Amino acid sequence: MENVKETGEPTFRVAAPDDIHALVALLESAYRGDSSRAGWTTEADLLEGQRTDPEGVGAVVTDAGSIMLAVERAGELVGCCQLERRGDVAYFGMFAVRPELQGAGLGKVVLQEAERTVVAEWGSREMQMTVIRQREDLIAWYERRGYTRTGKLTPFPYGDERFGIPQRGDLAFELLVKTLDVPPS
Repeated sequence: MENVKETGEPTFRVAAPDDIHALVALLESAYRGDSSRAGWTTEADLLEGQRTDPEGVGAVVTDAGSIMLAVERAGELVGCCQLERRGDVAYFGMFAVRPELQGAGLGKVVLQEAERTVVAEWGSREMQMTVIRQREDLIAWYERRGYTRTGKLTPFPYGDERFGIPQRGDLAFELLVKTLDVPPS
């Protein structure tokens, strides 16, 4: 991987179709395989195989109801997240920070920008996300940022290798929510 400067403010932009392959590589590096073990967001012990593919990322990049935020430092892609408009609610997903940059506060900045963006662009009053319920450390990180566990579970899509190859039989996603501050009009 290229040498990435760890200093300087990140810049945010809406991802374009030319970014799709770099975004897939970033998402894979943050969650799957040995490279993901350099950071703390790895799912390598829970899932093998791919996390996403160019078609899945491309669908987000080109969907009029979604924004894929690309996060750069010194012109290099270091993070991303998906934002999807669902009425007054926004969905947050496909969140990744380069593994070697995790743990230094960049993820917190990306999440804050995502929240600001959905309020400013869509007037969203709530952010929702789903997290694999076995990821207690990650859920605790979101709770420290104001997200609440709902107890609402969605089964993992076993048998659909587009989402990975499960290494255990009890995986499920839990819905987390946060009420967003919408400025008065």
